[in-house]
Amino acid sequence: MKSSPITEVCFVLPPALILLDLAGAADAFRIAVSMGLPVRLRMLAPIAGGEAATTALGLGLAGIEPLPAQLDDHAMIVVCGATGSGEEVLSSPASKALVAWLQQRGGHGRRLACVCSGALLAAAAGLLDGRRCTTHHSLLDTLRLLAPTAEVLDSRVFVEDGEVYTSAGITAGIDLALHLIAGLGSSRLAAAVAREMAVYMRRASGDPALSPWLEGRNHMNTAIHHVQDALTRAPDQEWPLARLADIGHMSVRSLTRHFREASGMSINRYHARLRLALARQALANGDSVERAAERAGLGSARQLRRLWSTHASDSPASARRR
Repeated sequence: MKSSPITEVCFVLPPALILLDLAGAADAFRIAVSMGLPVRLRMLAPIAGGEAATTALGLGLAGIEPLPAQLDDHAMIVVCGATGSGEEVLSSPASKALVAWLQQRGGHGRRLACVCSGALLAAAAGLLDGRRCTTHHSLLDTLRLLAPTAEVLDSRVFVEDGEVYTSAGITAGIDLALHLIAGLGSSRLAAAVAREMAVYMRRASGDPALSPWLEGRNHMNTAIHHVQDALTRAPDQEWPLARLADIGHMSVRSLTRHFREASGMSINRYHARLRLALARQALANGDSVERAAERAGLGSARQLRRLWSTHASDSPASARRR
């Protein structure tokens, strides 16, 4: 996503908004902005100036902008979900106005993300045609009717298809937001936001694997987080267990036990996966296998291939071809 920088993230609020669809994802971005992500956040709704946006809880939200006639070329649209059945989400005059606005502003290569039933609004606007996508489990059949050429997937936390992102119900919007933050900023920024929010980094079977910088961080052990922070800051370095134990203020024996309990893997595997991530980045940039090994802090291409065969299902050569 870094090829065309995003300058604005525009949250679009439908009538009868589910507050958590907005608050979870928007707060993740708020924290990311406070940590240096250079984007502006906007809240938009199909309302007249001065009106409050309606929510499923009956609370009105003030300070929301009416849908603008124009958007910055580098704005990303995030369509939040609303309560009710598919017909209820789409039938009100305000919802129809929102769909018409999306038809005008949501295509042409613009990045689009949908939380929960927000995917129905995007589908009604024709923005999910031919895409892989998902939504709340109770609305999957409705989504299939609205976007008959789309490949609607169930049992997914979120689905990415080119410039279009869709997520399952409600709290999955946080997972999607963290994924977007990782793309707009970095995986390390997304991990820091997740830690600030005290949320798990989740994925469902069949979705792309989480970045190694995000894996193994869904725990609350502060000492192990400090050790992981040290490893992620310099994965190309050698890290003797005694040095890591000093960082975690514990013995080597306690470190190895607590690290596995917290992260679900050994320190060696965690470090290896970080090194492989560096090597993959180097190969993706056109480096040779030898140069990729050097960037990952390994002594030779042979050592990289040996590490790769242990911890990955493909090969450096196939990764370089991709």
